[in-house]
Amino acid sequence: MRNKILVTGGAGFIGSNFVLDWMPLERESIVNLDKLTYAGNLQNLALLEGDHRHIFVRGDIGDTDLVAKLLAEHQPRAIVNFAAESHVDRSIHGPAEFIETNIVGIFILLEATRAYWAGLNEDSKKQFRFLHVSTDEVYGSLSPTDPAFTETKQYEPNSPYSASKAASDHLVRAYHHTYGLPVLTTNCSNNYGPYHFPEKLIPLVIHNALAGKPLPIYGDGQQVRDWLYVKDHAAAIRRVLEVGMVGETYNIGGWNEKPNLDVVHTLCAILDELSPRADGKSYAEQVTYVTDRPGHDRRYAIDATKISRDLGWKPAESFETGIRKTVQWYLDNQEWVKNITSGAYKDWVTKQYQGA
Repeated sequence: MRNKILVTGGAGFIGSNFVLDWMPLERESIVNLDKLTYAGNLQNLALLEGDHRHIFVRGDIGDTDLVAKLLAEHQPRAIVNFAAESHVDRSIHGPAEFIETNIVGIFILLEATRAYWAGLNEDSKKQFRFLHVSTDEVYGSLSPTDPAFTETKQYEPNSPYSASKAASDHLVRAYHHTYGLPVLTTNCSNNYGPYHFPEKLIPLVIHNALAGKPLPIYGDGQQVRDWLYVKDHAAAIRRVLEVGMVGETYNIGGWNEKPNLDVVHTLCAILDELSPRADGKSYAEQVTYVTDRPGHDRRYAIDATKISRDLGWKPAESFETGIRKTVQWYLDNQEWVKNITSGAYKDWVTKQYQGA
């Protein structure tokens, strides 16, 4: 029985939370492969410094020789793939990187995995799993009255990012049906929590609020998202890896549909309580409306009935408990925020929110 798993993209937001939660709960070691792009940060994994069970390798899932070498050397019994370009706005400005990583990179990773898996003995073949982490954005947009996304919902991606993730999902499915590769796919709703790069709504609002900057709201702020605390997501992935049925897809959601504007006002209220402005005014006064992004999906919602019914998972955090923990984490980790908000990040914010 092998005692390692390979995690790709394990220095990013969701990947690092998965790795941090895995280590004290499981006996298996993790080989962590991450390219360390702008959103991958070794500081996310600082708590594991000196832990010999965490083996970090800087590299690209699109590097055929490196992936093959890691598989041969470490003989993992599973691969959990978080590696992806994952921001809609960035995909609008520069889609090429999303095609390269989310489609070509996944193809190369799957090919290397198929070759490795084919060389295993029959028992190891049966035990091996390739778990692909995807997004609810592949399903497209919902009207206010549409039912939430189920695993059988037709794919209707509306951005270069979601289209590239849809393509990767299809490749994973094809490698199972064509070659027999034992795969699992998860599609999650919007995550939030510790170590979230401050280009996404919740960490951006916290960062800008504390810095006295405008809190940019796209359009009318009524875009609805289903919010999932990242550590609940990590627990769901562990559960799918443990007992998920090969070839199946599992939607992971928080049962927390909220308009973006409500989320921002909730953040402002918590910040007013935990870290009040010096002038005594509410952070909500910093809210600024900016031009909506092209093709902005109006509503996402995940129906997580299947994973609850079949695998016994449900989120431990409500939105109210999770968002308070998140704000407190950012207040307690301002040095992390300071270090990650580099010049490259500031340049991107200026480009994205001109006039905000």
